[in-house]
Amino acid sequence: MDVRRRSANAVVRSPPAGESLKTKNNLKQDSQGQGVLYLTNAIFFTLFFSVAYFLLHRWREKIRTSTPLHVVTLSEMIAIVSLIASVIYLMSFFGIGFILHPFAASRPVSDDEEEDVTDIAKDDTRLPGSCLVGCSPKLPPSPPPKIADVKSSPPARPAVILSADDDEVVQAVVSGSIPSYSLESKLGDCRRAAVIRRGAVERITGKSLDGLPVEGFDYESILGQCCEMPIGFVQIPVGVAGPLLLDGKEYTVPMATTEGCLVASTNRGCKAIYVSGGASSMLLRDGMTRAPVVRFNSAKRASQLKLYLEDPLNFESLTLAFNKSSRFARLQSIKPAMAGKNLYIRFCCSTGDAMGMNMVSKGVQNVLTFLQDDFPDMDVIGISGNFCSDKKAAAVNWIEGRGKSVVCEAIIKEEVVKKVLKTSVEALVELNMLKNLTGSAIAGALGGFNAHASNIVSAIYLATGQDPAQNVESSHCITMMEAVNDGKDLHISVTMPSIEVGTVGGGTQLASQSACLNLLGVKGASKESPGANSRQLATIVAGSVLAGELSLMSAIAAGQLVKSHMKYNRSSKDVTKVAS
Repeated sequence: MDVRRRSANAVVRSPPAGESLKTKNNLKQDSQGQGVLYLTNAIFFTLFFSVAYFLLHRWREKIRTSTPLHVVTLSEMIAIVSLIASVIYLMSFFGIGFILHPFAASRPVSDDEEEDVTDIAKDDTRLPGSCLVGCSPKLPPSPPPKIADVKSSPPARPAVILSADDDEVVQAVVSGSIPSYSLESKLGDCRRAAVIRRGAVERITGKSLDGLPVEGFDYESILGQCCEMPIGFVQIPVGVAGPLLLDGKEYTVPMATTEGCLVASTNRGCKAIYVSGGASSMLLRDGMTRAPVVRFNSAKRASQLKLYLEDPLNFESLTLAFNKSSRFARLQSIKPAMAGKNLYIRFCCSTGDAMGMNMVSKGVQNVLTFLQDDFPDMDVIGISGNFCSDKKAAAVNWIEGRGKSVVCEAIIKEEVVKKVLKTSVEALVELNMLKNLTGSAIAGALGGFNAHASNIVSAIYLATGQDPAQNVESSHCITMMEAVNDGKDLHISVTMPSIEVGTVGGGTQLASQSACLNLLGVKGASKESPGANSRQLATIVAGSVLAGELSLMSAIAAGQLVKSHMKYNRSSKDVTKVAS
């Protein structure tokens, strides 16, 4: 199946017959030379270890017999020369620069190789500063850009065109001779690797990926940290709600979502809060958790470690072992729990402006190593035993908290409830009790005593580069409503015990997500007070949830929910005409 798609006006050059024959001959020569290369490597590896063993054995004998080490025999001289030769060869083979370059410079270049180098220099039009410098010389060079005729109304998304050189690499990926995951390191060009991998996926599956964009993304920024084996990127529109008046400051809140009405509804809630004087927030706790599981031969031994960890006299030594993993990680508490002869140890620590999962994991590993001295029979089953609990709805997070625990409140004036929210205080209080409290209790909800906190949390997480899977526990929220000021005004609050956010690391450093963090004024790490930016982001999340809860509950109380969704969440476009 041919996956090379060409637009009607695109001009694609086919390689001459001589170049195709030359490529086949080169591939044949490469396959024949691989056997010789393997044999040579085996000989030098064997020589290296054999000679090293021989010399170590001889030197040990000399030390035992008090013979000077500089007095060498003929066999030892030969062994030393062989050792040096094998080291030079192996370092050259593995690409050590100061060894490889002199030999590469002194090696004579054949006419065919010189011609290949000239062709590559002419054809390679890549810009400097590619993602990796270790480019494989056996792969075809980057193709020159194809120039298509420009019309007055170009297509919305041009088809991805594979050159003849790229098509050879695609075929190699399909056949398995080049692993898909190694394209970036072999090609030295992250964008080209994504295009080639995309073509291979289309060829293997027989499915078109025309709707998935591949151009216009910085693939170097995700290499080794955000996403492996990319073939494109998904577009999620970003809207803004606000201004959200929170703690005396105004925030324009970015929200990435594909759900109609969500941004508009949150924006209405922000307006109601703003004209009522704003909302206030309070950070209750700030600590990321990790809970390894360890096993002993008996429950008695497990209980001895539990008592050791709970003894305040031992906390200082455990803290010293934990804190050496990072200048921001500071151990706050240790909470052990037993299940038979298994012990689950929940560590909690501050992590600065990072979300902190990797940071706390390193600290836990240090403590486990420290405990091995006094408890050598301790068997570490896993660095995470689900008592943390990460990316799962768990009562321990709902009760103890994880990440940032925040409460946010506002008093909405009676006239605002009537004019902006189109309902009444009495109706909102009654609906909140029957829906968010009683209804959730009947459903057996765990941390879900709210209308749609997850909607706002997910949208802000996607926009600001947070881990979207942590929406599970971060959306734990209880929404409370009460009539105040003689029943005229509405007091609304949201309590969220486990908001897990960071402003450094992970997806926060991508360009789009970084821009959204900058919009909120919390981009990067706080220089004045470590952790201040991430704590501020957590309060913004809670304040936005407060606005979203207020607006949705008002829409339900006023009977406007279905009408609003039919207006904003249903497209009236003819999809067939749009596609054509």
